[in-house]
Amino acid sequence: MAVSVLSRALRSLSLTSVGSVVQAGSLTVPLPSLVAVRQAALWPAVSPGHLKSQPSKLSLTLMQWRGILTTASLAQNKTDWKQRAKYTIRPIGMKKTGGRDYTGKVRRAGIGGGHKQRYRIVDFQRLNFEPGKENQSFEERIIEVRYDPCRSADIALVAGGNRKRWVIATENMQAGDIIKTSGTISHMAVSANEGDAHPLGALPVGTLINNLELYPGKGAQYIRAAGTCGVLLRKVNGTAIVQLPSKQQIQVLETCMATVGRVSNVNHNKRIIGKAGRNRWLGIRPSSGLWKRKGGWAGRKIKPLPPMKSYVNLPSMAKAS
Repeated sequence: MAVSVLSRALRSLSLTSVGSVVQAGSLTVPLPSLVAVRQAALWPAVSPGHLKSQPSKLSLTLMQWRGILTTASLAQNKTDWKQRAKYTIRPIGMKKTGGRDYTGKVRRAGIGGGHKQRYRIVDFQRLNFEPGKENQSFEERIIEVRYDPCRSADIALVAGGNRKRWVIATENMQAGDIIKTSGTISHMAVSANEGDAHPLGALPVGTLINNLELYPGKGAQYIRAAGTCGVLLRKVNGTAIVQLPSKQQIQVLETCMATVGRVSNVNHNKRIIGKAGRNRWLGIRPSSGLWKRKGGWAGRKIKPLPPMKSYVNLPSMAKAS
């Protein structure tokens, strides 16, 4: 509101200055401030008779004079909080999208409003060595376990060496615990504790895991939601078969990293919303109130499990021959 009042005042000042010059009968009278300089550039030195003979040109010039632009450019409103070259544990301000993409079209319905949130960068690549300490197992101490507004699971701040980082917390993780990260695969299966991260080939069959990598070194992509866990079923020829929380089985390389245990905030699915306003706090907009016919989706469906999905690029028999 203050910006609009200032712009209106500047516009009225410029119009009154032009009127005073015309009534004086000469355009050589000096005008104060920035308006005089701008007006001198727009109005050449002409006679008063010329102004009286062409009143339409005068009114057109007065209509085109819009004062000084006081609004900021839209390019300054862009927030590149997702593209950061340097890792930080400090919370970053987020810009809400309302479910719309860069063109302004709604791409995801049911999103809008909500409480202000700040994003904390979670390091999903547990096997992230420090410079100069490659291929070495390292330990980290848990500083705190806290709530994260951007995800259903809790996050933990861990410190080790010369760095700190956020990781996904497991079910029984507490401040002061020591977690270990190793990338070696030995002949004997390791006896890992909850929160430790190892390759799938180093863990015994039947271990509960979370934060599973699909490709070595890419970072965890599966089993990251609150209260979820997968099961390491078997290991075959340098690969591992993992059962996801949806009972689907996937095949990945045994060098993919996984965290031992179950993801924290187990009672997330048992929370009670209580009222419609809480969903608005969470940024969930209600659906349309129009009556919709139930077209067969509201009923139990018994479907067979999908076939096992493989993320291993094994050489084909034609190439081997």
